[in-house]
Amino acid sequence: MISLVIPVYNEKESLEALHGEIRAVAEAERLDVEVVFIDDGSKDGSWDVIRSLARRDPRTRGIRFRRNFGKAAALTAGFRAAKGDVVITMDADLQDDPREIPRFVKALENGLPEGGPTTGPLDVVGGWKKVRHDPWHKVYPSRVFNGLVGWTTGVRLHDHNCGMKAYRAEVLKEVRLYGELHRFIPVLAAARGFKVGEIVINHRPRQFGHSKYGVRRFVRGFLDLMTVYFLTAYGQRPQHLMGSWGLLAIVLGSLGMAWLSVEWVLTATGVAAFPPLHTRPLLVYSVGVLIVGVQLMATGLLAELFTAYQGREEDSFSVAERIDGAGEGDEP
Repeated sequence: MISLVIPVYNEKESLEALHGEIRAVAEAERLDVEVVFIDDGSKDGSWDVIRSLARRDPRTRGIRFRRNFGKAAALTAGFRAAKGDVVITMDADLQDDPREIPRFVKALENGLPEGGPTTGPLDVVGGWKKVRHDPWHKVYPSRVFNGLVGWTTGVRLHDHNCGMKAYRAEVLKEVRLYGELHRFIPVLAAARGFKVGEIVINHRPRQFGHSKYGVRRFVRGFLDLMTVYFLTAYGQRPQHLMGSWGLLAIVLGSLGMAWLSVEWVLTATGVAAFPPLHTRPLLVYSVGVLIVGVQLMATGLLAELFTAYQGREEDSFSVAERIDGAGEGDEP
């Protein structure tokens, strides 16, 4: 089964058309598809449309939030409700083309064509809106952001922000979302060893409503990127990051204090003359750096304690397959 998880926020005009296109593709390609709409606090009557669609189509379900909790929360609720072996996310504004669904499934099963960044079956397939029908002030900052994400995390996709992606169900059982980390699911999945790729998809002009994202999206995206980088690189070893910087600060501060001690001895013995210590900026800088270094080390130790406590309930590894005593393999 293929589960389509579709967050909805004030998309009343497009839901009927989107549902019709999905059912048409499913029937033409003979796909077993369920549709899960998540109403993220819409105020335009979107829930009434979802309820009507669910009554007419037993393969359509809906989840309604009490208020707007954000796309990551909507996707999390949809992932929990999805019953399919493959989960495909898409936006509800008709810009994502349901006719791309078979191509996503094929890419998961068979990998990308020769010449792509990877071959063989994939676990995550992202969509690349190579030709975008969005304003320039959204397109160019998005390209810069995608390049920054690829350079920082090593997961080089052309379009991390694309809402249309496909996942194997086991990926979503291991990746936990909060805040606005939904756009980084491929990065989080790759950090756990899952294979990630992308395909070029058709991006259609917006027909109804307006974009829900503004300039603040990119500011938040940069902050979330810092969070994801820390989680993937140092999530299980925070002291390696904070302790390294703390040790460096302590060494620099100690060298400064050692040099000041040498100056004091030379001045006291009359070998050389140096300005009084209390007038030296180096004293202030050395003490300040030492304090920062100790604070970083202490913060790293606290983070390690927290990680060790959390690690009792959450595995830091991902199992791809198991073999029992008879030598037969089972999927996890």
